[in-house]
Amino acid sequence: MKRISVIIVEDHQLVREMWASLLEEKAEIVVVGECAGFDEAIETIKTKKPDIVLLDINLPGASGLDAVPLIRKFSPGSRIIAVSMHNQPAFAKKMLQLGARGYVTKNSSPQEMLAAIDEVMMGKTYICLEIKNHLSDQMLDESPRPDIKDLSLREIGIIKLIKEGLASKEIAASLQISVRTVEVHRHNILKKLGFKNTASLLNFINTTDLSFG
Repeated sequence: MKRISVIIVEDHQLVREMWASLLEEKAEIVVVGECAGFDEAIETIKTKKPDIVLLDINLPGASGLDAVPLIRKFSPGSRIIAVSMHNQPAFAKKMLQLGARGYVTKNSSPQEMLAAIDEVMMGKTYICLEIKNHLSDQMLDESPRPDIKDLSLREIGIIKLIKEGLASKEIAASLQISVRTVEVHRHNILKKLGFKNTASLLNFINTTDLSFG
């Protein structure tokens, strides 16, 4: 069976040696080159044309972003897996747009590194769990915010009193309505704003600059 050939491009010797040791524990993988710099990497990849290039984004005097187009030009059969300290999805997106097939961070486990190689060798794209988690967080952060414009004037008045720390009985006395009516309004407020409980509502009104009129 043909072994998967790998070239490691990383400027820190200790990290290169660690990656090489990890990979060579797998019988199906052979490390055919270790490079510390940009020019050395391009020449070695051009000559050896490995199956996989583990490419650090931050290289002395150059960027892994600049290396990707050259690797694809001189060794089009090589599949590039970017390895970076950056865990922001924008970096992964940029590398993939340039032609990398995978992205792992230096916080990724050895198992993820090996999984990335397996997935990429099967023609798939691999994004590490840390990046996926950041993407999920961003999607949640970009969710529509509750809008008090959906509330009636009475409901806004009740929110104002809730913010001041009044209980339903005190709100009822202040507005000269029944406690039952207050509870109905509170239920409608939670429903309109998409909150499951009063604690979520309190967090929203205490951490958001709202105008209650």
